[in-house]
Amino acid sequence: MALVPGDLKYTQDHEWVRMKDGIATVGITDYAQGELGDVVFLELPAIGVEARMGEPFGSIEAVKTVADLYAPVSGEIIDVNTTLEDSPEMVNSDPYGTGWLIKIMASDPTELDSLMDAAAYKKHIA
Repeated sequence: MALVPGDLKYTQDHEWVRMKDGIATVGITDYAQGELGDVVFLELPAIGVEARMGEPFGSIEAVKTVADLYAPVSGEIIDVNTTLEDSPEMVNSDPYGTGWLIKIMASDPTELDSLMDAAAYKKHIA
């Protein structure tokens, strides 16, 4: 069973978001990393790029496949986890911690209301 922390919001595309002080930290879920298999490469945006809710902001390459990564909220990308350039496997080993992908200064925090809570996400992946 995949780990689904109760303090996060989730997208249908298996991204998670943790909102604090208007900043959304974004990653992929434990379920997603398990389905993808070993992550070998990530293509992430530059700082300063505008993310739009529901639109791709990058891609993730694993042994099994390549998939787009979708922004759970709109806003300016203010940080990128550059550690993943040399250690993409952190997405597999710690998807909710050191394996985070980007941070977005959310332009409309009410967008979070349309995302799933942990209970809804658990039903989504069941």
